[in-house]
Order: sequence, then structure tokens, then C-alpha cells
Amino acid sequence: MDRRFAHGGNVYDAAPGGKEWLDFSANINPLGLSTEVRRAIENGIGNLVHYPDPAARELKQAIAGRYGIPRENIVLGNGGAELFYVYFHAARPKRVLLPIPSFSEYERAAISAGAEIAYVALREEADFCIDECALSAQLAMGDCLILGTPNNPTGQMVKAAALERIVAEAGHKGANVVVDESFMDFRSDAEDYTVRALVASYDNLLVVQSLTKFFAIPGLRLGFAVAPKNMTEKLEAAKDPWNTNLLAQAAGVAALRDRAYQERTLQWLWKEREFLFQSLSALEDIKAYPPTVNFILLRLSPSWGSASAFCERMRAEGILLRNCSNYPGLDDTFVRVAVRNREDNERLLRAFRHMKEEHE
Repeated sequence: MDRRFAHGGNVYDAAPGGKEWLDFSANINPLGLSTEVRRAIENGIGNLVHYPDPAARELKQAIAGRYGIPRENIVLGNGGAELFYVYFHAARPKRVLLPIPSFSEYERAAISAGAEIAYVALREEADFCIDECALSAQLAMGDCLILGTPNNPTGQMVKAAALERIVAEAGHKGANVVVDESFMDFRSDAEDYTVRALVASYDNLLVVQSLTKFFAIPGLRLGFAVAPKNMTEKLEAAKDPWNTNLLAQAAGVAALRDRAYQERTLQWLWKEREFLFQSLSALEDIKAYPPTVNFILLRLSPSWGSASAFCERMRAEGILLRNCSNYPGLDDTFVRVAVRNREDNERLLRAFRHMKEEHE
């Protein structure tokens, strides 16, 4: 794979000493599969002799009920990432505006459909926040804008009211807006930020959400998009009718109904995110950007060495981190770490302290 589009560590590589990797490179809920999801998968195995429901009626109903979205505005994906590819191949925008740094699959999906990419550089001195006025002024430069909120890897978010103004302005200039809300479930105040409901008012808006991260099912692949009816029809026509497999559909229904698991996740994250952020911030010569969801962006000073070298030293200790040097807009001083459980987070902090002592 082109290095520009490489992701985090590969847990299928052999770990040092034959042990299992401690993976801080993937932003997955460390609570693991909920009991209800595991049961749904086990109960569904016998049904694998049948094709999955191409209309995914039960799953779409569960999504509609959980997020307050009309069923006819929902398009399912084999993970959220697939939906970017489906969209770009269906809509065929010529020039895509991409605030950077951001998730590499946005650019990869757009390029795969022949689009030109126009970077919109976010300022490090502003902690990579979106400048609404500056972004609105640049909308005429392309026919599609794609942005993440919460953004990966910075964690920055845009309030729903500001996003609506951007969507409206894009519409006036003939541009579509794709908003990635894949980490939104990790926010207890998601309603202040989500723009899912706006698809009823704007025909130039597509909202994508992954279910794999929050519900810890990345190996199963499940996501959905919310779009106006005219766009929904194009996306449905552009994808495989069975792109969401039978077990993924069953797991999704169970996950969305398991409100106890969702509450436990938010309680865990509130405590552990603050613990890990404060602990990393206390380390000398590291800037930890305030997290909004379940990952933290770090900038290492020269005393730590390059991010690439640091991540390799961590690999030797059996710990995978996300080297962010291949994100456009970042350099070889940036690292991203996931928020995991207390035991794992303390092991990470011990490794950081050891690396610091070793490097000095």
C-alpha cells in the first residue's frame, strides 16, 4: 500500500517474544464485544446458509430508532470507509476540498474515483480547529467538501450550527458536503454536534457513521450513511446489494439495542480519557492535544527523537502506536494513542517513561 494511506500497526505481524500486541494504534472500544452482540453472532451462524437481507430491514429499523432517522434516508456499508468509496464513485466530484490533517481514506477514496484533491491546511497554532469563515471562503474552489467531526487524528469538532452554515454556503456554490461522524457515539453530547437530521433540509449533505469503533466490531465491518432521498438512490445503485453480511446485520441490531453497554462505554471513557490525557501532559517535552473522544494526538519534542523512531522502539516493547508522519499536514513529530483500560494505559505510561530515560 502507498505509504500515504497506511494506517496503524498490524496486529497480524509477529509480536516480540511471541506475545500479543498491546494495540494503541486502533481507536477501538476496549470493553470488547457486548454480551448481546456476541450472542447475536453465535445465534446467527446457522443462518449463514442464506443470503443476508439485501434491504437489511431489521438493521435499518434499529438505526432509525436509535438515531431518529427515517429508514429511507439510510444506506448501509461494509464499515464506514466503504461508503466514502461508494459516494465518490457514484457522485464523481471533480475537485474535493480536504481539510488536513484528516483520515487518509477520504483522499484515497476520492482519488480512486478520479477526483483532484485540494488541501485546506488547518493551523497547528490554532490546534487544528476548523476556521468557519476561511473554509466558507474556499468552498468555490471545489464541488465537494469532506471533513470529520470528531476529526481523526486531531479530535477537533465543529458545532452543528456552524456545520449547517457551511452546508448552506456549499449548496449556494454548487458543492456537496460529506461529514464523517464515525466517532460521534463516544460523545454524550452528540446532539450538539451531529448533523444527521439536516439531510431532511439540505440535498447536498451526506453523513457517514461507523459502528465498528464504538461497538468493538472492526473485524465484522459495519457502518451507515444518512443522505437525502435523491442521493440515497444513487448510493444504493452504486453498491453491492449484499455489502452488509448477515452476521454484521444481526450484530448491529443487538448492539444498538444494548443501551447498558453504551452507558458503560461513556462512563469508562470519561474517566480514562482524562486520566491518560493528564498523565501524558505531565511528561516532559510532550504536547498532548485535549481529546474529545477515545484517542489523543501527541507532539514529541526533539528530546524524544522522531515519531517514526519512537514508534519503532515501542514496537520492540510489544506496543503499537499510530505514527502520524504520513498524515498530510503533520510531520515526523506526531503520534496518536488510543484510550484503553486503566491497566493498558498504565503500561503505556511506564513505557513512555522508560523510553525517555533510555533516550537521554
